[in-house]
Parts: sequence; structure tokens; C-alpha cells
Amino acid sequence: MPNGLIPRNFWTFPTLRMPSVMEDLLEETRLDTIPSGLSVSEDNKNFYIDAALPGIDPKKIEVTFDNGILHVSGEAKEEEKEKKYYRKATSSFSYRVSVPTDVNPKTTPEATYKDGMMHIVFKKTAPSKPKKIEVKTV
Repeated sequence: MPNGLIPRNFWTFPTLRMPSVMEDLLEETRLDTIPSGLSVSEDNKNFYIDAALPGIDPKKIEVTFDNGILHVSGEAKEEEKEKKYYRKATSSFSYRVSVPTDVNPKTTPEATYKDGMMHIVFKKTAPSKPKKIEVKTV
């Protein structure tokens, strides 16, 4: 019987498994789903997304939020004209991040840009409290 190769995620190889505490941490934060250049964090009141966008003009960055998905995209253009040569370069980027469902839909997220870092803040909703339902006899 031939022994074929089976594609696997790096973290699932049995000989490379990390201790269960680390596995739980990685599973909880889902590090494999966060694109490089992005940092995702939260506290009790807010959900934060930081994106490293060095050299990108903030006016060329498009940020949209729809159905729980944050989409950040943009383009950088560079042009040099000198006597002996002409150089033109273009680069673009696009990030999509799923935002938790506990963000407040009534508030608009705030995005700021400083020194090549874009910082986006989503306000969280207040945690819902369970409602007690009275059982009536009929």
C-alpha cells in the first residue's frame, strides 16, 4: 500500500504539537487567520485593529465595515524622474478582518493614522444580562 503525502497545517503535525496550554491560546486567538501587518486586540470596552502601513498616504487608504467584516485597502505609487532614467512603482494591499459580533452597531468605528500606523477602534456593546421568564400556571 503506497504511503501518500497528506497536506496538513503546520501546527497539526503530531510530532510538532505544542503543550495544550499553548494550543488553547493559539486556538483562542486564531493567529493563523490574522494577516501579517495587523494587530488585533480587545479590552472590556473596545476592540482594536492596528495596521502597519508605512509610506502609504492616509488619503489613499479605504476602510469599510460591512456585515462584521472590516476591509482595509489602498495603493502606493512612487515615481522618480531623473535625467538618465524614469522609474515608476505601484504597490497595493488589501486586508479583511472578521470583527466580533459584540461591537456596537450604533457607533461608528474610529480610524486614525500616525507615523505609518493606522489604529481602528470599535466600541463594544454592553454585555447582555439574562432575562428571567416567569412561569405561569394555567
